[in-house]
Amino acid sequence: MNSTLQKVYEIGIIPVIAIEDAAQAVPLARALADGGLPAAEVTFRTAAAEDAIRAIVKEVPEMLVGAGTVLTCEQADRAMAAGASFIVAPGYDPNVTRHVMDKGGIMMPGTATAGEMQQAMNQGCEMLKFFPAEANGGVSMLKNIGAALKTAKWMCTGGVNAKNVNDYLGYDQIAAVGGTWMCKSELIKAGKWDEITAICKEAVKTMLGFQLGHIGVNCGNEAEAGQTAKTLCALFGLEYKAGNSSIFAGKAVECMKKPGRGANGHIAIATNSVDRAVYHLGRQGVEFIEESRVTDAKGKTKAIYIKQELSGFAIHLVQK
Repeated sequence: MNSTLQKVYEIGIIPVIAIEDAAQAVPLARALADGGLPAAEVTFRTAAAEDAIRAIVKEVPEMLVGAGTVLTCEQADRAMAAGASFIVAPGYDPNVTRHVMDKGGIMMPGTATAGEMQQAMNQGCEMLKFFPAEANGGVSMLKNIGAALKTAKWMCTGGVNAKNVNDYLGYDQIAAVGGTWMCKSELIKAGKWDEITAICKEAVKTMLGFQLGHIGVNCGNEAEAGQTAKTLCALFGLEYKAGNSSIFAGKAVECMKKPGRGANGHIAIATNSVDRAVYHLGRQGVEFIEESRVTDAKGKTKAIYIKQELSGFAIHLVQK
């Protein structure tokens, strides 16, 4: 996947913003980034869009900035000249799509039918916008189409909100969602940057969905692991489940047949997306043990360890 689109996938939620006053673009961008969402699709619904993109790109370089509601080749040229990293349209126009791609830009045309999606993919679009998502059948619609268009990747906008965001991101072929719920126009106009930051943090928290997966206990050998697991199962009525390298007592305790990472063992934190968790924790300075990364057949990360140990326990991110 293109590096820009890979970042779209890792960020997961792309705020869609309509700027009436370009002077508000930079403080808004900083509020979004402080909240964990260093990205924005700045829509060309307003006259300030071009200046807003240019200001964000210059003043907040960590932001991934795209242009949305791009309807014409002329708008696309202005957006790319201002520094937009990707172009998004509400519908599929083959001419605009070709124009952007011929200039080396990244185009996400709006699509609502399998026919539009197939045409856009055949033009070379790596990621498609599904819009308006809820009105067009939402995740169920895309699951039906995805069964045929197995390489399609979508960014869904239109009706996506804090309540259904994980319904969308839970489907493997949906790479990201776009939304306005974290940066509504009234909050922007009122300059309520702290409130926008707080909503973004909550959106990221909801998307990642961290929860305790299990505790791994380092045992000296297989016999000790088995005895430890049997004791826990007998005391608390847990299921005994033996594996190749460990024995589980229920789902919460993993007894290692030989000492693994961590002086005492490991704590597994489950998340909705390990890839997105790595990105967002990485922005906070967390480092990972790259050789511990486990991926699936599609290249998505299933598990990885954090470098830092806590009280003798290694920290292990695992896919829910």
